[in-house]
Amino acid sequence: MSTASILHARGDITPPLRPLLRGIRAESIFLKRSLLLSMRDGESLLMAIMLPVLLMLLFTFVFGGAIDPSGGYVDYVVPGIILLCAGFGASSTAVNVANDMRNGIIDRFRTMPLRAGAVLTGHVIASLARNLVATAIVIAGALLVGFRPQAELWGWIGATLMIALYILTITYLFAAIGLAASSAEAANGFGFIILFVPYLSSAFVPVDTMPEWLRWIAENQPVTPIIETVRALLFGTPLGDSALWAVGWCLGILAFSIAWGARLFRRKAGRR
Repeated sequence: MSTASILHARGDITPPLRPLLRGIRAESIFLKRSLLLSMRDGESLLMAIMLPVLLMLLFTFVFGGAIDPSGGYVDYVVPGIILLCAGFGASSTAVNVANDMRNGIIDRFRTMPLRAGAVLTGHVIASLARNLVATAIVIAGALLVGFRPQAELWGWIGATLMIALYILTITYLFAAIGLAASSAEAANGFGFIILFVPYLSSAFVPVDTMPEWLRWIAENQPVTPIIETVRALLFGTPLGDSALWAVGWCLGILAFSIAWGARLFRRKAGRR
């Protein structure tokens, strides 16, 4: 036996620490993990697509005639349905993060040479990719039932970027909720509250048809300017100041969610 082996056996030599994974390698590993988990949980992805599509059909064919007898209600409601689709898809992130925090796998991750925040990044980016695909399917379904946007190429690009920013924002928020919740069931319950917000916006009816007290809420919450921005981009109407409010709300909530999530992850993962 060599001298080094003898010293190592006696504990006189500390084994070298494995270096941290550099660049975005850790994030790419957890992104792959989250995508594989999504593919194995096809029911959640299917429900994230089916629920918005069913709501679109409900509002278009059941309520649409009463709201807009001209038959053009589908053009009004689809931008709101797109954001609902994003919310339904992103809500699973809260449950997935809550499960990761409580099933013991975080203990294994902490022994590996990687940045702890990469776990959250993998969940968020996988959810973004998953929800963009779901959004495309919802838009395709809307086109089949009469949705006729009039946007040029730049309008579609702008609307896509706005939707992607919203998905990224709400997904990070759901990830932070998953960290804060005491269980996956609690995370799912808190997520439902977030999913209810679009119903109190201009998603389904113009805000000027609401009672005055409710109109103030609808006009001063983040979803309304985001929906109005997507509508304007898809139909070539003036943006006004809705785009600035939409981007401002998204960036503000995103910054808060990232900071809150990082603090919660350090605190909870660090004491395990």
